[in-house]
Order: sequence, then structure tokens, then C-alpha cells
Amino acid sequence: MTLRRITGGALLAAGLLFATACNNSTETTVPGTTPTGDGSGVVTSEGAPTISTEAAQQLCDMIRPEIATWRDQGVALGKVAFNGTVQNWAARNNGINAAIVRDKEVVDQVTTAQCPDVRQDALQALQIDELADGLVGF
Repeated sequence: MTLRRITGGALLAAGLLFATACNNSTETTVPGTTPTGDGSGVVTSEGAPTISTEAAQQLCDMIRPEIATWRDQGVALGKVAFNGTVQNWAARNNGINAAIVRDKEVVDQVTTAQCPDVRQDALQALQIDELADGLVGF
């Protein structure tokens, strides 16, 4: 292992620790989500936050125009681009990535509830059985 990799890993770990230590939020939900039970979101698995309907629709709207590109790029590059799309969506919604880290299947649950046709097209383009199967790095 090179010194650069060790140093880079140490800096990343230090940054994550700093970000965690500086978090003084008293919110009980993940930003970009709605509390479970209020009926205004897409319900995900037990223990995971409920993703707001607006955030769920945004994911569908971000995936829909990319499917043809993923199909043209091939499976390997398509999956990389898919990951980028999901990470972009999570970043835009201030913390949904925390829900995805806990349970990658959140993406399948959200798209099944909000846009099953888009989900099915994405599965075919990426040649996977579940969208969670295409996620790496969460």
C-alpha cells in the first residue's frame, strides 16, 4: 500500500469523523424525508425513513431520461452512471443517502411505489433483478 493511499484514507476518515462530531442536529428524521406514519411519503422498509413523495418523484424524473444512455453504454458503464444518478439524487435531498446506506433496497421500494415502469426499464437496461444490485459505494 502506498503512502498516498494511506494518507488519503486517513484524511477521508478524519473528515468523516469531523463531520459526525460537528453534527448537532436535533432532527429525528433524515433530511429529504418525512416522518413515518403521516401518509405524505413513500413508505420504505421498517426502521427506514419515509421518503417524501416529491423526493421519490425526483428520483424517477432523474432515472427516466438516462435509461437509453445506460442501454447504449452497456451494462458496466450503465451501472456506473446509475450509481452517479442515485448519488446525485441523494445529495440533492440532503441526506437520503443515509437511508440508502442502511438499506439499498430503498431505491427499489421508492421506484416500485412511484414509477414502476421506469424501474422496469432501468432493470432491463442494466440487466439486474433489483436496482439495489446495481448500487455500489452506499
